[in-house]
Amino acid sequence: MEIKIETDRLIIRPYEKEDYENWYAEYDKRLPSQYKYDDGRPSDMPSSTFDWFCEWIKGFNKAAINDEMYQYGVFRKEDGVNVGKVELFKILRLDYQWAMMGYSIHNQYWQMGYGSESVSATKEWVFKNLGFQRIELHINTDNLPSIRLAEKNGFKLECTREKFAFENGEWTDFLIYYQLHKI
Repeated sequence: MEIKIETDRLIIRPYEKEDYENWYAEYDKRLPSQYKYDDGRPSDMPSSTFDWFCEWIKGFNKAAINDEMYQYGVFRKEDGVNVGKVELFKILRLDYQWAMMGYSIHNQYWQMGYGSESVSATKEWVFKNLGFQRIELHINTDNLPSIRLAEKNGFKLECTREKFAFENGEWTDFLIYYQLHKI
């Protein structure tokens, strides 16, 4: 199945090997970390070679074929620039059809609505084409930008999962936001 999600301003699709220079350039242009949950500009960009990138996307393609994980690059329509990514992780299929979504916009493109636009479009495409019934967002309790994005896109706060993820040497609480497929 060809995957190409379009909005007025964005194209969201799996990475291809031809995206390497674009992907590299935009990661390399990232600003220093802007807040606690921003990785900023990676320090190991020289190790991100074309061969490494090809293996990286090959792994994502294999994961998608196995229905484990889907990673999509987010590209601006006007010039093709890679502004970030959206990821979907299968939690459980069977009678649940349950997944978790993650997203990341390069910090030089923040405050432009790309995160919200890409999450909204990808969510709708995933419900329709991948058959998931429930999508969750797992958000650190103090990650206000992600909380705002979740609420803006119709996700509802379900609960706080205590000591849910091991981060920076300790177990961390997460807010669980969810949305159901409207059939």
